[in-house]
Amino acid sequence: MSVAKESTARPGLIGAINTAHHRTVLWLYMAVVLAHWAEHLVQAYQIWALGWARPQARGVLGMPYPWLVSSEWLHYGYAIVMLIGLFLLRPGFVGRAKTWWTVALAIQFWHHIEHLLLLLQVQMGFLLPGAAGPSSLVQLVVPRVELHLFYNSVVFIPMLVAMYLHLRPNDHELQQMQCTCVPRGQRRLTLASSVG
Repeated sequence: MSVAKESTARPGLIGAINTAHHRTVLWLYMAVVLAHWAEHLVQAYQIWALGWARPQARGVLGMPYPWLVSSEWLHYGYAIVMLIGLFLLRPGFVGRAKTWWTVALAIQFWHHIEHLLLLLQVQMGFLLPGAAGPSSLVQLVVPRVELHLFYNSVVFIPMLVAMYLHLRPNDHELQQMQCTCVPRGQRRLTLASSVG
């Protein structure tokens, strides 16, 4: 078993991220994701619960720094950070968890394309046909706040499923895991129960 694991281990930073440091990097990444989620949820609360007009509903950080909400560079930057994080952390997942993580990666890739389109419109000064301002493709039919809540949900839900499955692997997945996300005691108990 250890010979097979050694032959598939990746050297360098990506290897370290997906083996010895997978749990730490994964939790740091999730902290960033949750902070971003909180911003969108506060903005939705400001619009639907407090009745604020959309331009005034700027989330937590957007209140003292209004330019954050309108900065396409910031939105694109977050989309690319999400995409890179999903990509870099993917090798640490196995089995069912890897499938769900890959679903989140694929959806985030599309979300990134939408933000790239918004950024290009702002930088190059063009608009999509029928758009009053910079707009993503789906935003032509779904308002931006709702669309971003949707995108964040359809990326976040498969990430949560992946993390749940990753921390509760079946015996086959546990044998394939190269990271330390599952505590050693739990590994011994799970493997012992599969042998006995």
